[in-house]
Amino acid sequence: MKNTGTLQVTTPTERGIVLTRVFDAPRRLVFDALTKPELFKRWFGPRGWSLAVYEADLKVGGAWRSVLRGPDGRDMGMRGVYQEIVPPERFVSTESFDDYPGESLNKLTLVEHGGKTTLTVTILYQSQEIRDAVLKSGMEHGAAECYDKLAELLASPDARPMERGACGA
Repeated sequence: MKNTGTLQVTTPTERGIVLTRVFDAPRRLVFDALTKPELFKRWFGPRGWSLAVYEADLKVGGAWRSVLRGPDGRDMGMRGVYQEIVPPERFVSTESFDDYPGESLNKLTLVEHGGKTTLTVTILYQSQEIRDAVLKSGMEHGAAECYDKLAELLASPDARPMERGACGA
């Protein structure tokens, strides 16, 4: 796994991480790929991993859960609760991992300029120690690969009909 440079990762505060990536797609299409299960399942997870479980109740107070299965058969589970949803602009949710301590608050925003969409994810952890453990876990490279796969989906010819709706309207 490697960050090819398309994902910017910064640590602006002692408990925070900010991920930034630009996609060559309109904001509505990016939001759909992030929130519609049939699209999310096509890109989420680093290369070589599969999405074994994905459940999401996309409403304020609704829960989500996903389990990634690694090439070695090891599972990595995560879950959270949606705190705020403003389509296609942003959503905020909690996130916790089965194998890592603590819970984070994740704010995802999408800003469109000239047909390109900037995705910014601001993650706030309960402590600097937890944030640092997440950084050391390889999160940057895993996230970069996920977003590379998302960019591939957004660029694919079969992604563009999603923009207009199922019947091309």
